[in-house]
Amino acid sequence: MDRTDHEATLRSRKAALRRQIASGRQEKSQLERDAAARCTRDAVLSLPEIQMAGTVAAYLSVGTEPGTRGLVYALWKRGTYVLLPLLQPDNDLDWASYEGPGSLAPGPRGLLEPTEPRRGVTAVTSADLVIVPALAVDRAGRRLGRGGGSYDRVLARTGAAIPTIALLYDGELLDEVPAGPLDQPVRMVAQPRDGIIRLR
Repeated sequence: MDRTDHEATLRSRKAALRRQIASGRQEKSQLERDAAARCTRDAVLSLPEIQMAGTVAAYLSVGTEPGTRGLVYALWKRGTYVLLPLLQPDNDLDWASYEGPGSLAPGPRGLLEPTEPRRGVTAVTSADLVIVPALAVDRAGRRLGRGGGSYDRVLARTGAAIPTIALLYDGELLDEVPAGPLDQPVRMVAQPRDGIIRLR
């Protein structure tokens, strides 16, 4: 198989898995999503690395993603400096600080974004822990995102010693996720039932 065929096959496998995961998420009721968000929030907040973190880079969930608003608010209330992303036209992510629910405004693609001054794409390198979205992750830490590459760029900027964690629903930690050379791994996942799982 030549490189072009390989890339096409990889894209096709990723697209099929995205559809499968998205369909499963659509089937969850709002009650199920809310309960999952609380369990995941509590698991992440109990993590020793997050209790020691002065700065955490996180994100605000949209649609059927595992909910993060309670987690972001809880981190901020306990005195953690929270960075949230601002989507740029090239799909890269700028960052600004979260200063409570009143510091957010509508952004592109249905996102809520911080209204504080932008700190640049490299601001994420100051984080002591980075929380990222994912549709699925495998046991080697390979992560399936939405396909825009935003968080692969973020993870590529994150130092090797910095804990990175993807938030999933139960059943979304898989044995294998299709991945290419630009796909960046995460070091942990958080799920409602199983809590924090450290990956190899």
